[in-house]
Amino acid sequence: MTRIPLVTDAAATGEAKALLSEIHGAFGATPNMFRAVAHSPAALKSLWGAFGALGGGVIPAQLGEQIAVAVADRNACHYCLAAHTALGRKAGVSAADMAAAQAGESANPQTAAALRFALKVVDERGQVDAADVQALRAAGFDDRHIVEILAHVALNLFTNYVNVAFEVPVDFPSVKLRAAA
Repeated sequence: MTRIPLVTDAAATGEAKALLSEIHGAFGATPNMFRAVAHSPAALKSLWGAFGALGGGVIPAQLGEQIAVAVADRNACHYCLAAHTALGRKAGVSAADMAAAQAGESANPQTAAALRFALKVVDERGQVDAADVQALRAAGFDDRHIVEILAHVALNLFTNYVNVAFEVPVDFPSVKLRAAA
């Protein structure tokens, strides 16, 4: 049971109502996570804006979803793992590649480097060193990519924490966590 009520369409007002309508249009439904965040129009605007901004960035959607499942598994976020597995599959990532990403792995060396970095950021709470950034450069990422990888991690930390802290009901097909909670 959720620790914070989900904002219904009937209860939403003002900016939150407009944003939930936009989110519904993008997904064809309104995911529960957005309904939980809708208590704060400012937080909802920030969250939705971050998804939109990063969706137009240099990191391809496939890699963004792979980072998301790695971070979700590390944080034991059932909601984000389910949502981003579905979104990754929709973006064209194979089930096997999504499962590997969930474990922080990839057969693609560039993706593997991004996932290692993302998980180090999570595990070390941002305390990475120059060698970690250099490993991304060696894998072919430039500074725009490196900053966006970090932005994807930060966005996913926010969504993981929302869903874990508030026990938001999962409304995507369930995916089993690899990590222990």
